[in-house]
Amino acid sequence: MSKRDYYEVLGVTREASAVEIKKSYRQLALKFHPDRNPDDADAEERFKEASEAYSVLSDSENRAKYDRFGHAAFENGGGFGDMSGFADEIFGDLFSAFFGGASGGGGPRQRSGRDLRYQMSITLEEASTGIERKIKIRKPHPCDTCTGTGARPGTKAERCKQCDGAGQTRVQQGFFAITRTCPVCRGEGTMIEDPCPSCGGSGHKEKESELLVKVPAGIDNGQRLKLRGEGEHISDGAPGDLYVEITVEEHKYFRRQETEIVSEIPVSYSQSVLGGETTVETLHGPVSMKIPAGTPSGKVFRLRGKGMIDMHTGRHGDHHVRTYVYVPSSIGDREKELLEELATVEGKPVHEESRSFFDRVKEFF
Repeated sequence: MSKRDYYEVLGVTREASAVEIKKSYRQLALKFHPDRNPDDADAEERFKEASEAYSVLSDSENRAKYDRFGHAAFENGGGFGDMSGFADEIFGDLFSAFFGGASGGGGPRQRSGRDLRYQMSITLEEASTGIERKIKIRKPHPCDTCTGTGARPGTKAERCKQCDGAGQTRVQQGFFAITRTCPVCRGEGTMIEDPCPSCGGSGHKEKESELLVKVPAGIDNGQRLKLRGEGEHISDGAPGDLYVEITVEEHKYFRRQETEIVSEIPVSYSQSVLGGETTVETLHGPVSMKIPAGTPSGKVFRLRGKGMIDMHTGRHGDHHVRTYVYVPSSIGDREKELLEELATVEGKPVHEESRSFFDRVKEFF
């Protein structure tokens, strides 16, 4: 299952303005926000999908890269991308506009680490048996120098003077009081006057981490594995998750249809007529298969239980083998002699029979 186009996700055209993109995202964020759909896993996925799309299209530079290169502009051979980050702020603003700031309780919004994404390619054989693979990713961790505060050691963040530490500002418009995220501290409630020299005040630095990913048997192309707590780590909030997106490479001989496997094998003319046995390669190793006498080209045989395992039921599908009669481009003298003898035994050459057929058609008319 391939990643959807970001414009399609947000329901806008490629010519949409920044205002239209933000408006569409606000509607989707309000509809699918996890706080409003606590027991709906699909809503959570739609929310994250919309957040990922908005995080790219809301930035003019990233949008230009996406318009030119598509999703490949942000994958970089198995890298990660920000899958959220704008949602809490926009959803909080929208919720506050309707309910006067009740969603945030009047304090700074709670922080959490971003979800990250990693691309992993595996073979069909690996998808059949399942594998364990170590991966290396670079992801943000709390800065060792400032322990994630973002402030120079020996100093600390000061309360934001704009919102007095609330993380939100209130604007009176007629009878309504609208609460918005503080534009100065961006909802943190604090400001860093003397930033940490190591991280520049961000509070985090990228480090390479090695993780063991367990890929279950039967996984299909486009499916994702969720590694809880392996996303971005921050000092004062919950870590994000890591999503490993699986790409199953195309096989040279096998074609997969969910849990069914299809392949083709050649048989000689003599095998097709007289019958015999042949060896068939499957995902579970070579299997001996009988070819009944008189097997026509295109005949399909079923090898039960030799297909792909179902991740949910644990049952194996079947392997379907289609035979075709192999015709060599050249033969030796002995083979030619035997075939000529066979043609004599069978009767008149085909072209003579064809001529007599057309003669009978002419007589009919």
